[in-house]
Amino acid sequence: MKLKRVAVIVLAGLFVYLSLYTWNLRTGHLDTLAENTGLDAVRLVLKPGRWLADQVAAFWQRYVYLVGLQEKNDQLQAQVDELLMERNSLRERAMSTDRLEKLLAFTPPQAWERVGARVIARRMGPNALLETLVLDKGSLQGVTADQPVVTPQGVLGRVLRAGFTASTVLLLNDANCRIPVLGQKYRSAGVLAGRGPGRELELKYVNLNAPIEPGELLVTSGLAGSFPKGLPVARVLRVERSDLSLFLDITAEPLMDFEALEEVLLLRRTSGESQASPGGD
Repeated sequence: MKLKRVAVIVLAGLFVYLSLYTWNLRTGHLDTLAENTGLDAVRLVLKPGRWLADQVAAFWQRYVYLVGLQEKNDQLQAQVDELLMERNSLRERAMSTDRLEKLLAFTPPQAWERVGARVIARRMGPNALLETLVLDKGSLQGVTADQPVVTPQGVLGRVLRAGFTASTVLLLNDANCRIPVLGQKYRSAGVLAGRGPGRELELKYVNLNAPIEPGELLVTSGLAGSFPKGLPVARVLRVERSDLSLFLDITAEPLMDFEALEEVLLLRRTSGESQASPGGD
């Protein structure tokens, strides 16, 4: 029985095979089916590899692009930094030119001449013994003690000491500085005195009945000869009366910011001799 069953199966299989073989010879459908099935199998095997290769290629392209973009960004940033430095340099030159033009526009009084100088050091504040600036001009350039020092805004102070190539300027707000002044409007006379760093100036020895008012400009009186007459010095802040004094209590403020100064002018006589007063200006 078993042999018959095997024989039947073999004969049936052979019959089917020969039938399919004959049918395929006539039509070729089985060859086409085999080709398509094989291609699909190959596609299933190759597709993940192709996808991975595409992803690697895309990543590499993006990486190269980003590297190039970063390089361009670095170059642009360097150019921006360079332009900013150039702009700041040009701005500084413009500001320096503006300051120098204002200095050159200052016209010294008759019989006086101006000499420009740069501030090279500052000694100001509560820890300084004196409120001073150090300039890059000294006795070799004709600078002498008590010489007036001014800016386009007005009087800054006077030369305290003159070295060979540098000099020290005693500022207007130093407690040791005294300058005879007049009120520009009412011509009331007094002595303007400093009171130390961060404090207002004091106008001394103005009579109780003298006309003077807040906001009035104070100018040099020319007394004692150290300062030419008519230079702006300070502006009156307050005027108060006291029953305990023969003089008005007057405070004033400088016309400039001492800490912002970079260039100044030294005034010196073109004829005659300076008559500096040891106890005055």
